[in-house]
Amino acid sequence: MVGSPFEQFEIIPFLSFGSLGQNFAITNSSLFSLIVLCGAAGFFSFATGEARVVPNRYQVIGEQLYALVADVMKDTVGSRGAAYFPWMFATFSMIAFANLIGLIPYSFTITSHIIVTLMFSLMVYIGVTTIMIREHGFHALSVFLPAGAPFALYPLLIAIELISNVMRVVSLSVRLFANMMSGHILLKVLLGFAWTMMLAGGVVFVLHLVPLFVVFVLLFLETAVAIIQAYVFATLACIYLNEALN
Repeated sequence: MVGSPFEQFEIIPFLSFGSLGQNFAITNSSLFSLIVLCGAAGFFSFATGEARVVPNRYQVIGEQLYALVADVMKDTVGSRGAAYFPWMFATFSMIAFANLIGLIPYSFTITSHIIVTLMFSLMVYIGVTTIMIREHGFHALSVFLPAGAPFALYPLLIAIELISNVMRVVSLSVRLFANMMSGHILLKVLLGFAWTMMLAGGVVFVLHLVPLFVVFVLLFLETAVAIIQAYVFATLACIYLNEALN
């Protein structure tokens, strides 16, 4: 029997404990969050632990990821963004590894949950807003009021700009969450379709190779999407950082 494609997103508690009426649990989501953190830190430690003049494949991957984020920051923020490179690189690495680890069979994709992507977005929003206030002080409020606007339109323009500013959090989180969830649902539906055709037997059994081939192709596409979505998230975060600084 093929289960629902949404079962893969279910939060399952492994260990529950609590006191004073509060219940705390270690779930598959928190476990894979730790795995993603350790995986990202372990990979870059291993890749750069013994830097070689002629790099091996792991060092090449690490250097390419480093250069990817560095180029984005240089193009969008400029020289002033160098101080914030570790923040952006850590964000990119965590999202990329979360997306890639989620493609492993029987694993869990933490970025397929809106609460996780929302926390990444809030981290960027709060950080960028803090930097903007530190850099520009009270003048930072001018971001909510376009220059040269008539005084009578101030209330309307401030409300529109405020909503637009806050919607950055929603757009960042929903874009990442929706792409990860939709891709995994599509893979699960096609695999379930192939499994049903296998159980049918006869000529239909042979035809199950068609959806299996499509799944094989989609896995490569999903791998690319996992990196691209991390790249898009980091790029937009860099754009917001540039607006805060400049």
